[in-house]
Amino acid sequence: MKLAVLSRSARGAFGKVLPKMRVLWAMLLAVVLLSGCVQYDAGVRFENPNRGEIVQHIKLGEQLTALSSEQAQEWLDSLQRRARQLQGKTKRISNQEVVVTIPFASGAELEEKFNQFFNPPAKKGSQAATDTDLPKINSHLSLRQGNFLFWIRNHLSYDLDLRSLGVLSTNGNVIVSPGSLFDLDFSLRTPWGARSVEKAENALNPVISEKGHLLVWTLKPGEVNHVEAVFWLPSPLGIGTLAIILLVVAGFYLKYNRGKGSGVSSAPPSVPQVP
Repeated sequence: MKLAVLSRSARGAFGKVLPKMRVLWAMLLAVVLLSGCVQYDAGVRFENPNRGEIVQHIKLGEQLTALSSEQAQEWLDSLQRRARQLQGKTKRISNQEVVVTIPFASGAELEEKFNQFFNPPAKKGSQAATDTDLPKINSHLSLRQGNFLFWIRNHLSYDLDLRSLGVLSTNGNVIVSPGSLFDLDFSLRTPWGARSVEKAENALNPVISEKGHLLVWTLKPGEVNHVEAVFWLPSPLGIGTLAIILLVVAGFYLKYNRGKGSGVSSAPPSVPQVP
């Protein structure tokens, strides 16, 4: 009788522990199999104040596509649809890799297209059920510009909340770090270079290369990320105004010199003397 009681209690305890062990082993297996399964590089390239591109390079690991090929392809297809809606284009390198390029012609258009891509409007009807969205994250980019006659000062700020990518327990603790599943970068390329601003909370420190023309921030999955930078661009309006002023001054100068050189002498003619 005692043996029977002990056997039942042991079975009960083992029955409570077994589901937890299964969850733990499943998460450990996912970390091993899907290590570095998503590589996502997002960046902003400025050629001048009126021309630039939003470039995104997405590469899925072979392990992920092997385990969930259909869902992975639907996700990449959703990226292509969003790019087309924003007058962008995509280059499908392979079944696991795609490059998205979205042009912009001003700072305001950069803000609108970047934020719309990562925070698309909610879909209605059956399309919401069939379309696969990007992971639900809070993303917001802002660009403040100030005109200083011949130069434009640009202040870029990007906030990205990636806490939703973490695998959390019931009490809110991180069980599996998403850093082992995601490799995320954000880059900024400018013609005159840029400098990072790291005063705000959660501000990241970038890797600077190409003599300051390229800044790359490594984002931290599972955390709140803040990216901030200041850079200068030439002002087409100010430079055009200066060119017009120089042309007008040069015209007046040439006209004045030409009139001065072709003037007739006002000295009286000499009178011959009569002997």
